[in-house]
Amino acid sequence: MITVRVVSSTPGVLFLCTHNAGRSQMAAGWLRHLGSGLVRVHSAGSEPAESVNPIAVEAMAEVGIDISGMEPSHWTEEMLDDADVVISMGCGDACPVYQGKRYLDWPIPDPAGQDLKMVRHVRDQVHGHVRWLLAELGIGTTD
Repeated sequence: MITVRVVSSTPGVLFLCTHNAGRSQMAAGWLRHLGSGLVRVHSAGSEPAESVNPIAVEAMAEVGIDISGMEPSHWTEEMLDDADVVISMGCGDACPVYQGKRYLDWPIPDPAGQDLKMVRHVRDQVHGHVRWLLAELGIGTTD
């Protein structure tokens, strides 16, 4: 059997963290919002939580981004195949490594169990990293 991978001019990004309930969900929300459909976005974890952190949902809602409908999920081979850039956010050795992918590690604090003030700080750090990533990918933003 021959597998054919269609190469797209739209880059794919996969955000990975352990529980896929905070940082990676916020990053995916920012990238979808700022990337305006010019990036394929995936978010997953090595040990997904039951639900997205409600404080992360609240913090993102404050900036007009709704991640309330997102669900933590485990990374899949399909997500990895589709990603050009894989961004680790605290999953350590549990994150998969595939040849031919660009890997970045964003050392952003875990918002799990934190108050809204701290989660806002995480949200803002993630925002800055996503804006940098879009610039690296040659995609401009409007904010």
